[in-house]
Amino acid sequence: MRGLADNAIFIGLMLIVIFSALAHGVVEPWSFFIFELTAALLVLMWVIKVAMDKKFTLVIPHTAWPLAALILVGLVQCVSWNDGAGIRQSLSFDVEATRGTTLVLCSLLALSLLAANFLTGEGRLRALLHILIVFAVVMAVIGLAQRFSGSDGGYWLRPSVKTGFGPFINRDHFAGYMELFIGLPVALIATRCVGGEKTMVYGAAAMLMGVAAVFTLSRGGMISILAEMIFLAAMGYRHYQTRRARDAPGSSGGAMSAVAVVIILAAIVTGVVWMGAEPVINRVATGDPNSSDLSKAQTFYGMRGEIWEDTWTMIRHNPLIGVGLGAYETAYPAYALDSGMRGVVAEAHNDYLQVLADAGVIGAGLALWFVLTLFRAFARGARSPNPLMAAIALGGGAGLFGLLLHSFFDFNLHLPSHAVVFLLLSMVISNVGDTVEKPVSSKVLSTPVASGVIREVSS
Repeated sequence: MRGLADNAIFIGLMLIVIFSALAHGVVEPWSFFIFELTAALLVLMWVIKVAMDKKFTLVIPHTAWPLAALILVGLVQCVSWNDGAGIRQSLSFDVEATRGTTLVLCSLLALSLLAANFLTGEGRLRALLHILIVFAVVMAVIGLAQRFSGSDGGYWLRPSVKTGFGPFINRDHFAGYMELFIGLPVALIATRCVGGEKTMVYGAAAMLMGVAAVFTLSRGGMISILAEMIFLAAMGYRHYQTRRARDAPGSSGGAMSAVAVVIILAAIVTGVVWMGAEPVINRVATGDPNSSDLSKAQTFYGMRGEIWEDTWTMIRHNPLIGVGLGAYETAYPAYALDSGMRGVVAEAHNDYLQVLADAGVIGAGLALWFVLTLFRAFARGARSPNPLMAAIALGGGAGLFGLLLHSFFDFNLHLPSHAVVFLLLSMVISNVGDTVEKPVSSKVLSTPVASGVIREVSS
């Protein structure tokens, strides 16, 4: 019965990953409701499992603590009170938006802890890799089919969205989604976790993801994919050097990761040229896929700079705790008067600036804490002598690196679809890191429910 509950929670985690992407990234009220309800049901299943086992085991990786602290910041921001004149006051510029964002963060934290406790063991991790890669390939095929059929979004059923691609309303978000997955098949090849004809299969999967990302015409996506490939080549070689020094000083094959990356990049370029490279070249050169006129090229200031300038003004006026999680859109007009911006601006198009705007230096400190903890876990996991564990650390770490780089230009992590995959990979990488090096990097609380006794055991 215990195995049945474990498998049900694993399947539930995979279903929420799939649903959140297919539901346009979870950007509408109905999809938010289903996302949060599903997270709550999975937690309830965990509670039932604990009651049946009469024992509670909780693994909390260090990467979960910054997210928990950010939730506390949101809770403080959404406290409201009436001043002497009876006017409602709060630290947030939009209390309801902050409460909604905090609730989503609570769901993400719950899913992260479920991932840390149930995405374990070689069999389950191998299944996780296969499911993620297959799903990413299916998404790439849907996106490309939609692109070349002349549709811009909505599964050919919903009204066309000019900037859409695949199930996402924003093409940059599709590119960001591919960034999360493309490193996984490449890492399996680079670490020699797969061989023979499987190398061709995983290489083709990576090529499809890369071609789909390029045809979104997202320049941030193209830069991030290229950076990921360089990252994988460098870290794959480092993994090989560590393995050779430990296991087989005279072995060869250190260039395997670089060769795999070069071949896959060449395949992506070939696929783009074969399908038609002109809109890609125009987009890179001028910003307009339909024009090659350099005199009409888009300027950075016109696309991002003005919003960033107004966001920086917002940060300077609210430096400590920000305007409130999710309150950026409400607060923005008050700081855009001087620049003349009058349209609806819901995001800063730079997640690092926006975390400063939403949560001040406190939020920025938590974000830095998370990133440093994450890459410390990645560095440990990449040294694993187990090829599967090393592949998970390398491939997942490359995806996280690519999305963090893309976050300088866009807001992929604002979508629950992207955030849930990002956090699931983060928790898995943390667990993999703990199998390589065992200082106290996480704590396990083991609680016999019947007696209420708690004992602490290091991981």
